[in-house]
Amino acid sequence: MATTQECRSALDTLSGNLAKADGDVRSATALDRSLSCHVTDLDTTFAGRLHQSRIDVTDTYEGPPRDKAEIRLAMTGDDLVAMVGGELNFARAWASGRVRLEAGFRDLMRLRSLL
Repeated sequence: MATTQECRSALDTLSGNLAKADGDVRSATALDRSLSCHVTDLDTTFAGRLHQSRIDVTDTYEGPPRDKAEIRLAMTGDDLVAMVGGELNFARAWASGRVRLEAGFRDLMRLRSLL
């Protein structure tokens, strides 16, 4: 089972990857939205913002998200680490229910290019 530190590191890596991306990926993540990532098996939530194609985690706390972020993710720590490491395909994990992504319709349409 992935640790809280490994999950935080995976989010930092994802943020760096998004910042270096170009084309459709950079365009899709050029949002300014609140973001939460609930790691279900650790019952830990990372909260922050997606802006300028980066994820800035500003808070980490136990339990489910305290506030309803504009973009909400939920998954196990192992799945988060595997997705960022390229071992798990986000689209397949999302389609099978291993990963939950909730956002407004416009944001979902914009983020779909990441799939």
